[in-house]
Amino acid sequence: MSTGTQDREQAVNVAIREISHIATLPEVTLKIVELVEDPSSTAQDLHNVIANDPALSSRILKVVNSSFYGLPGQIGSINRAIVMLGLNAVKNIAIAASLAKLFRGGDLSHGFSARAVWEHAVACGAVTKMIADTAKVGFADEAFLAGLMHNIGLMVEMQFDRNKLIEVVQTLGVNADGVPVNDMRDVEAQLIGADHQDFGRGLCEKWKFPSNFAMVTGFHHNPMSAPADARRLPAMVYLADRLVGAVDGQFRLDLPSLQIAPEVLEVLGLSESDVNALRERVPDEIAAAAGLLG
Repeated sequence: MSTGTQDREQAVNVAIREISHIATLPEVTLKIVELVEDPSSTAQDLHNVIANDPALSSRILKVVNSSFYGLPGQIGSINRAIVMLGLNAVKNIAIAASLAKLFRGGDLSHGFSARAVWEHAVACGAVTKMIADTAKVGFADEAFLAGLMHNIGLMVEMQFDRNKLIEVVQTLGVNADGVPVNDMRDVEAQLIGADHQDFGRGLCEKWKFPSNFAMVTGFHHNPMSAPADARRLPAMVYLADRLVGAVDGQFRLDLPSLQIAPEVLEVLGLSESDVNALRERVPDEIAAAAGLLG
């Protein structure tokens, strides 16, 4: 292990140890994560966990009944939601609904607040799901949660050392088009000791999330650096991040370039024409997902 890697890991460990209020998930969410990892879990197991949290139940039903899923009629119970969407989809919606409360905080600078990061996260979740459907990879609901979580490392930084993150944003520099002049990850590493990918991956490991989410949070800017058998989900989020970032008003301080690497498209089995078709659908997907999770 290189000294640089050791230094980054130390910075991540210190930050996560200091922010217990974000590094500890609600008990109900931890139980849901355990269900995600347990192949023997059933719909009734999931219902029993969610039923103990009426607020979470209502948030899940709000998502299930939104235009985003386009289900016929109104779904009035968690059991019915599980029947209509499937066990895995409802698990991921429940986790997503629990994450919303972590994205809190005021403005750090123009165009950068916890709310802006959350709105971008929801948009990326919707577009990542769209990409998964188009690429026919078979895990669209997991893709939604992956897109939603990809920038969770920014919230670690915001909660751990708000002033340092403000300094990062100020050092970035933004041109007249709102595009960062410098690469945010380089500035983060210089000023905080690690970047938001490192912090996001560390938080997922702390939470004992499935390893594919650690891959997304840790490699969404450079999916080809992930292990060869774990690149597809980070690659989908990488693409969604850039498609969403191209929409006016969307957060993109961590995206100095929207260029899409050809090798990432190869991993997904998508062509340039596929990407162009996806790009046309992005505004509608963002609109459908707006307000999904509060």
